[in-house]
Amino acid sequence: MRLRWLLRLTTVTATIFLAAALVLQSGYAGSSKSAQVPANLPQAINSGVDLEVSKKWIDAITHYEKAIKLYPDNKDLELGLRRSKIQFSIERRYTDNTFHKSLLSMPRQDAISLYGDVLSLVQSHYVESLSPTSFVAHGTESLYLSLANSRFQQANVPAQNRGKVDMLRDILHHEFWNKPVTSRDEAYRVVNRVCQLGAEHLGMQPTPIILEYVFGGCNALDDYSSFLTPGRYADLYANIEGQFVGLGVEIKAEPGQGLLLVNVLPDSPASEGGLLAGEHIVAIDGTDVRDLTTDAAAGMLQGVEGTRVVVEVARAGGSQARRMSLTRRAVTVKSIPIAKIIDRDHGVGYIQMNSFQKSTVQELDAALQDLKQQGMRALVWDLRGNPGGLLTAAVEVLDRFIHDGVLVSTRGRNPDQTQTYSAHRQRTWNVPLALLIDGDSASASEIVAGAVKDHRRGVIVGRKSYGKWSVQEIQRVRGNCALRLTTAKFYSPKGHTLGKIGVKPDVELPEPEKPRGYLRSATEVDLAADRDLQRALEELQKRMASR
Repeated sequence: MRLRWLLRLTTVTATIFLAAALVLQSGYAGSSKSAQVPANLPQAINSGVDLEVSKKWIDAITHYEKAIKLYPDNKDLELGLRRSKIQFSIERRYTDNTFHKSLLSMPRQDAISLYGDVLSLVQSHYVESLSPTSFVAHGTESLYLSLANSRFQQANVPAQNRGKVDMLRDILHHEFWNKPVTSRDEAYRVVNRVCQLGAEHLGMQPTPIILEYVFGGCNALDDYSSFLTPGRYADLYANIEGQFVGLGVEIKAEPGQGLLLVNVLPDSPASEGGLLAGEHIVAIDGTDVRDLTTDAAAGMLQGVEGTRVVVEVARAGGSQARRMSLTRRAVTVKSIPIAKIIDRDHGVGYIQMNSFQKSTVQELDAALQDLKQQGMRALVWDLRGNPGGLLTAAVEVLDRFIHDGVLVSTRGRNPDQTQTYSAHRQRTWNVPLALLIDGDSASASEIVAGAVKDHRRGVIVGRKSYGKWSVQEIQRVRGNCALRLTTAKFYSPKGHTLGKIGVKPDVELPEPEKPRGYLRSATEVDLAADRDLQRALEELQKRMASR
């Protein structure tokens, strides 16, 4: 099954739907509040290495990304960032129950067939041509780093052989590093030979070795392509559908404090139980989670609909934790949590759109009709923090506001990945429009911003968008897994593609003093505190006065 998908899924800032919760920061161990980058290059390199040694992957990644901006093209910093990202990925899959149940338990032949399936899909569908040498070499690199990872060792290397891992790592480095591979058959031979060496030197089973070549091979692709375990695949579909089974909380690990409740969804078990944004979950079913990674703790919140979970929650300021039992159930995540009139004198409506999912267009139509009945004559459309979603949802949403012409086009290696999407609805909303964007508005949000800008359909207010201008397709493979693969780039109506550049607003504003969305209400707008929104409203009022 293929699905055209535009969600921004970066290593650090993605928000991911889990069956039990919405998870921020993708589960890195450690805090995102890393120190300032040292003022000289050697110290910057050493600080990154220290974070790697401490296994603080989010801090290491954040540090290296900041350092690379200060010292571009430095190979030591680039390699440190690469190591940290790969180590995080290893940690993440080895704390994923579905990886253990569905993948590590695979027979050798099924695993090698999976490897072949993924390699074939990459060669036939990836947006750029990729050599078998590169795919295999990245698998070798992933195995090399995995062999130094304690979780990997505990799961796959017999205790009596763990002191010998450097022997196999040396062989990988000297005999297989960037080894030329010209065909899929040669790729099979390399992987099978490494499996043989793993068995001879470390007593390892072949499947975990093959899986590193599957996951690692995908490291040769762009940041938005990856191999999805059954759990990650299910999470992605929960995101698309806007529905999941769980408690209805958005969480972020803060080591030493617990799971910060960034957001509590309305009409959810969490909200009905009295949980509040800003509080911390400190224990789950009697287990202290104050020092767990986000993924590990969120996995404990997962469960079957109708089952109960006991959480202990503490408020800021060190008050005594309170204990409560909550029942997991289906929770709906709205694409548009807020739609209201914010200026009755001028008839200005406001719509906050947090994603582009299956329900987005239906939600938008209902919101617009409701606002019209309340006297809407102009609209602020808020896409700040919106990471993207479905290509079709972005196109259908734009078709409500742009009456004619191209909305977006895609171009890929294959003919079916090169398409043009044009406006076709007979009736559109012609109200004055202000579009709010920021550095976390990505992908499908940028399709909207690019079309609004090129068609001069409204004023864009805020900060430059993220700069993710590519299309992913979700290809299901054996083992209830999937390959998320970049298959095309997208282009604005005037033919611009702004990957790593982003859409520049018409009215550019400074960064807010407090990051928006860190602790946010799912139902309220604070116009007095939101300077971006104030400016968007002012710009709309000017345009309405001049009409």
